[in-house]
Amino acid sequence: MPTLEAAGVNLYYEVYGDGPSILGIHGTPSSALLWVDAARELATRGSCVIYDRRGFGRSGRPDAPSAMGLHENVDDAVALLTALGAAPAAVIGRSTGGLIALALAHLHPESVRALVLLEAAFFSVDQGAAAWARALRGTVLEAAQSEPEAASEVVIRAALGDDTWSGLPDDLRELFTAASPAVVAEMHASGLDLSDDPLALSAQELTAIACPTLLVSSEQGPEACWLVNDRLQQALPHAETVMVSGGHLVHPAHPLVLEFLDRVLAP
Repeated sequence: MPTLEAAGVNLYYEVYGDGPSILGIHGTPSSALLWVDAARELATRGSCVIYDRRGFGRSGRPDAPSAMGLHENVDDAVALLTALGAAPAAVIGRSTGGLIALALAHLHPESVRALVLLEAAFFSVDQGAAAWARALRGTVLEAAQSEPEAASEVVIRAALGDDTWSGLPDDLRELFTAASPAVVAEMHASGLDLSDDPLALSAQELTAIACPTLLVSSEQGPEACWLVNDRLQQALPHAETVMVSGGHLVHPAHPLVLEFLDRVLAP
């Protein structure tokens, strides 16, 4: 089981294929387990690295909730890319992973060749989206007070719908439920989408993110994510937007993502 020590935690990772680097960052709650099929498809375009973010799946969980914040997650991504000699990479982030990918491009532009943001949870960029996120934060924390293992369920029901949660296979429901402590820890840390102080970037800072960017929205995703992508399309200088069928769990190797990678990874 390949692991890398980053800021006091062991990160579990997997590498598929070779060629130009592609990094996949999963959302909250989730795991690289849900990206394996996509990673195999992405490996037809380059060397795809996926990993369990700190606190999730097979990676270590820091003792202090404060160590589950945005900057720690960005540092983990940098440590992984550096250790594997994989920078700069095309970075694909889904939901919270998209927020981390965006922050990575902002803080470490030399590490990012292109961005694919699958309904990135950058809710602070829009007032309506930010209000939705604040309400969800309150609902999750209230539920977790009486039932700590309920945090993941509340998040998934809000993002994917009640029917999706009810229809999950038992093993996936168990995986998500086991991630509930990490979900709550992230909320008490700094900078992530359901934190009390989520990432905020100025118009000037967004304009400075100059890499090619694909913004992916889903037809049945949360309206808050549509609002976010509308704002990002206006703010990022080299962004393009596509709409795909289905809900918030957009496939990281969707044909439109592969077509974008073919263009940005071309020699």
